[in-house]
Amino acid sequence: MDFSLTDEQNELAKTLHAVLARHADPLAVRSAAESELGYDPQLWQVLAEEIGVASLSIPEEFGGAGCGWLETGLVLEALGYHLAPTPLLSSAVLATAAILESGNEEACERLLPGLAEGSTLATLAWADAKGSWDPASNDITAARQGDGWELNGEATLVIDGLTASLVLAVAQTENGPGIFEILDPEAIQRVSTPAVDTTLRFAAYTLNQVPARALVLDAEAVLSKVRDIALVSLSCWQAGTARRGLDMTVEYSKQREQFGRAIGSFQALKHRMADMLVQVETARTAAWAAAWSAGTGADDLPQRAASAAAWCSDALDHIAAECVQLHGGIAITWEHDAQLVFKRAHATSQLFGQARTHRQRLGELLGLTAA
Repeated sequence: MDFSLTDEQNELAKTLHAVLARHADPLAVRSAAESELGYDPQLWQVLAEEIGVASLSIPEEFGGAGCGWLETGLVLEALGYHLAPTPLLSSAVLATAAILESGNEEACERLLPGLAEGSTLATLAWADAKGSWDPASNDITAARQGDGWELNGEATLVIDGLTASLVLAVAQTENGPGIFEILDPEAIQRVSTPAVDTTLRFAAYTLNQVPARALVLDAEAVLSKVRDIALVSLSCWQAGTARRGLDMTVEYSKQREQFGRAIGSFQALKHRMADMLVQVETARTAAWAAAWSAGTGADDLPQRAASAAAWCSDALDHIAAECVQLHGGIAITWEHDAQLVFKRAHATSQLFGQARTHRQRLGELLGLTAA
């Protein structure tokens, strides 16, 4: 199996890094993260309209580029490297995957073109009160109301939930979980939830007799696939951030002097940075392999998604810790990017489940005793 990139994929990655290098410098990242939207709308416009990042995983018949989840993963890897906040994960991954996997042709034709353009920003309310992805314990319920549905309950960790104009929600019905489109987003009570990583925006939702349309009922299999796609995308994002942590650490080791020589010349630190490199490269390989499975519809997606989620989460945690230690005191200052890498590691290692949860699932999928 060959995971090397095509010329088009390499060009996509090259273009993304060039654009983000111009628009997502450290000061711009902090300003965007602290803004009302939580991201730079001008950067998003460039990414969506000129590069088409939101359209990559959407088929051409629905206004997309017809590429796949590997290309979306490359975008997330670049965004992770530059630490740039965008609504890509919520809109072009979670919401888009939920609509595509629902198999609802009418919903795809109606909703996906706007998502592909980046003009419509969407999110998926998936988490229960504990922040877990467990459709069986979801705290939103759906009840029939005439020809439609009404949703009641609460959801947490809704990514970009304050600004999303299209809201999808996982809700319990008498026959199990379903995915619903909120017909009146203004009826949702939205409360901002601060995150450790300032480049991530969350909201808590309260729904009280909110009208909705069912995209798919009896959606356990659909939600399992959506979760795997989310794990793959998050892994690519983490792999990019891990690379950033390594690069800034290596660069700093060439500049910082101790005992009259650059600290990067000390053998002990060389070994630690070599270990960081191994973590970065293996994380990238795991993320790409999982993204390939997602994009091709391979049967091994659940195993690869769980493996990548566990490995990339642990790898970024390790890279972030080493990055902070090898930078010293400057790493915990607001002005330095090391703190952004550290916070990204801690925030994403909890999102969609902890590494140990993914390892346990992988063991179950492989018929092995969980580690």
